[in-house]
Amino acid sequence: MSLPLVQFLLLRWYFRLSIYARFLWQVSRIDLKLIPLHPDRCSGLGFLAMLSSAFLPVILAQGALLAGMMANRIFYAGASLPDFKIDIGGLLALILTVILAPLLVFSPRLAAAKRSGLRDYGTLANDYVQRFEEKWRQREPINDLLGSADIQSLADLSNSFAVVAEMRPIPFALREVMQVAAIVLLPVAPLLLTSVPLNELLARLLKLVV
Repeated sequence: MSLPLVQFLLLRWYFRLSIYARFLWQVSRIDLKLIPLHPDRCSGLGFLAMLSSAFLPVILAQGALLAGMMANRIFYAGASLPDFKIDIGGLLALILTVILAPLLVFSPRLAAAKRSGLRDYGTLANDYVQRFEEKWRQREPINDLLGSADIQSLADLSNSFAVVAEMRPIPFALREVMQVAAIVLLPVAPLLLTSVPLNELLARLLKLVV
């Protein structure tokens, strides 16, 4: 009776995830005011990456279910850890898809905001640089340039344009992908001891660190 109960609970969570995905899709249809200069490199949508943290307990539970199934077969059916690489990869791909893929509905809007920002701030930068050259390139003496506000304005403009150029077309970074993957694999990690002795595993980790 325990397996059907677990399956029922999992189905409930996946149903809730479908509601979550639909909600994000509906929000992405709103006329959002995206700001390419926002320092989060996502036009102000960088906070969406934190949504994955809300699902970490569920992700950990699914990793524990997989680890329990694997441990049962390893200890009582003669299986080995490498036999489950497809299962591990499949669960990892599934979790990453259902947790992070819904955020991709904002990608078209972010890509459009980046193109618009590059066009507008590129034009602004081009005008400013042309005027800067006209004013200072042939000017004598050059010491007049020291301490000039024009230099600071040029640097500020360069930093602003760099923010727009570094803007991501997706509202999450590699950090969130690695976080989700680590939580999924955390319950599976102790099963490494069934394939590699502890002293050998520690020796390999030391080689990686040193």
